[in-house]
Amino acid sequence: MDKAVVLTDEARAGIGPVGMRALIVAVIAGLLGMLYYRIFYHMGVQWYDDPDYSHGFLVPVLAGYFLWERRGKFTCIPETPTPWGIALLGFGLLMLVVGSVGAELYFQRSSLIVVLAGLALLLRGREFLRAVAFPIVFLLFMIPLPAIVVNMVAFPLQLFAAHTATFCLYNFGIPVLQEGNVIILAGTTLEVAEACSGIRSLQALLALGTVYAYFSQHVMWKRWVLVLLSIPIAIVANAFRVTGTGVLAHYWGVEAAEGFYHTFAGLLIFVVAFVLLFVAGTVLSKVGKRQTDGDVAQ
Repeated sequence: MDKAVVLTDEARAGIGPVGMRALIVAVIAGLLGMLYYRIFYHMGVQWYDDPDYSHGFLVPVLAGYFLWERRGKFTCIPETPTPWGIALLGFGLLMLVVGSVGAELYFQRSSLIVVLAGLALLLRGREFLRAVAFPIVFLLFMIPLPAIVVNMVAFPLQLFAAHTATFCLYNFGIPVLQEGNVIILAGTTLEVAEACSGIRSLQALLALGTVYAYFSQHVMWKRWVLVLLSIPIAIVANAFRVTGTGVLAHYWGVEAAEGFYHTFAGLLIFVVAFVLLFVAGTVLSKVGKRQTDGDVAQ
């Protein structure tokens, strides 16, 4: 009897903490599922219906990979829960409530990021939050931009694309006139609409640039430079897409610049933008490498 009691105590000591941790994770996952399943469902529908946000399906997968890659560090991090996590968790839940009452989708969706950060801080402490910060923040790329941001940023990008296209077309010898976001050619008129501003493809390229910087660069400042470079690369690439549309419309008519070309040009320019980003990453990888190799040789 005593032997059985000893074995039972040893068994409890062996599986108790693991079982308790698994139970806590299951309960938290269940509660988050109850809070956010409608939000994720409608966001998934938007990813499926809007090709500008189709990259949203990949973002949680990549965030999960980033967590899995860090799994070896988690066991080395001491558990130092802090009550500050309650404040952060409460703020995230407040964002969810305010977003639900005010029908503000971005507030509702982004509240998950704050809630996850608050849970990490509350359950494991600051060191753990620092370790999982990048995967959590990366989830922001799956959230479509709010309409107020699109409206505020899109028009300046439309003007930039129209101005750049007008400048290029003029230097190509094509008669052209610009009035705001409208490009007037000899035989037709092109409007750089909100969908052609490049703001949505900018978010996709920024996410792709972040992933590329994470894998290709091992120095933090180089990662930041590469991520920031993806912004002007996306903007300039979109401006040249509008220029190509103007060239086709001038020589072959506006029909040649619509339909298949419009879709194909968007994909082609996105590929070109990523190639430019890849070149920038290659150059950044070589910066300081020669000096490091010389130091090792000495």
